Amino acid sequence: MLKQPAAYYRQWDFLIFTLLTLLSVLNGQSSVFYLLYFFWWNELIRLVVDAFCYKGNKNAVYESGHAFEIGTGLFLMGIYWVFLVAFFGFIAASGNSEIIVANMGVLFLQNRFFNANLIFVLLERLYLHKKQQPVKVYKGAFNPNTIVLHISIIIGAVLMFFVVKNYPETFTPHNQWGSAVIILPFLLLRMLAQKLITD
Repeated sequence: MLKQPAAYYRQWDFLIFTLLTLLSVLNGQSSVFYLLYFFWWNELIRLVVDAFCYKGNKNAVYESGHAFEIGTGLFLMGIYWVFLVAFFGFIAASGNSEIIVANMGVLFLQNRFFNANLIFVLLERLYLHKKQQPVKVYKGAFNPNTIVLHISIIIGAVLMFFVVKNYPETFTPHNQWGSAVIILPFLLLRMLAQKLITD
């Protein structure tokens, strides 16, 4: 009985993420940074919401068995942020002004599809706690969310340096087919993340 709601929300979460990401592709506003930054925000939202709400959710499953410490998590997320913005936002996109412009739109929350995705993630996490759903609460650097973030960074680096850099005219935000190819590995990662969290 407890697993059914988790699977239900997981399906909706993936559907909304996929729909909004595809809309971003169709509007020429997607990039590797868009997807990596979304995974970063997804983990940050989970961390902050869980820190404030997990004690009020009697069905929250605390995986590590220790007191929840938000400070360590925020420190690690800060390190990730600097790396993602510097490396994927600027360095990896150097020489391609179109991608940099798209990245800056995401970074400064000027991408309406990205913003809608974040709002949905926030509202969903708050709703799950409010409705006493059996969400898993993690502590530390190595949990399913951060593992997926690590994997996405590796995939993002491979895509940027061995695909996008070699075919700059094909893999631009305004080339819908190129962008669609780029997002496929991240859609699979999103599925993996939700399966690890809810199983």
